[in-house]
Amino acid sequence: MNLRDKSTDILKTEFRINEIFCSLQGEGTRAGRPCVFIRLQGCKLRCSWCDTKFSQRFDDKADLMTGEQILEEVKKHECCFVALTGGEPMDHDNVLPLLNLLCDNFETVELETNGSVDLSEVDKRVVRIMDMKAPSSSMTEFNHYENFELLTYLDEVKFVVANTEDYIWAKDVIEHYQLQSSPAEIIFSPVFGRMDPAELAARILADKLNARMQLQLHKYIWDPDARSV
Repeated sequence: MNLRDKSTDILKTEFRINEIFCSLQGEGTRAGRPCVFIRLQGCKLRCSWCDTKFSQRFDDKADLMTGEQILEEVKKHECCFVALTGGEPMDHDNVLPLLNLLCDNFETVELETNGSVDLSEVDKRVVRIMDMKAPSSSMTEFNHYENFELLTYLDEVKFVVANTEDYIWAKDVIEHYQLQSSPAEIIFSPVFGRMDPAELAARILADKLNARMQLQLHKYIWDPDARSV
């Protein structure tokens, strides 16, 4: 099966699950809201500053759960806000019908994606959080810029920046693709422990960017290396 197979019986289809947990959403426009995270195991990219390396390898141990089991587990938390994350969800077969299933059962569904995969067939109800890879990630070549043409008011484009070079690159991308006039939210996020938030804030203000700056809330509430938060 592939990402576009709409004939899949998603309730019986198995997915490699790293963890499912309820916490506060730590990033984006919904930061601070209770959210159930479904973390899939496996990602094709290897960002230098990745903070979920435990979910990178496809061949690492993971729980096999059907769509029906995932749905049952998420419903136990009695939360209407769900985020599908990883790893990289879009690297997994049958993720599209899984997103459809989640949208049918929960009020708000986010897809946290590294921006390297075509998102054109993702359910229109999904909030697409696209993480564009700046130079310090060593993964810039994999950015799928065509996704910018799909942006709606639901979506968010996130630039994770570790240094001045990353910021200048992100600003150039925003200008080149005219993202300032996009209906999507533009977000800057400093790499925890590497980019001074005050410096990033000063640059955004000086350049008068129509963008939102975020801090990873969960890393300030709990231990920065804590799992399932």
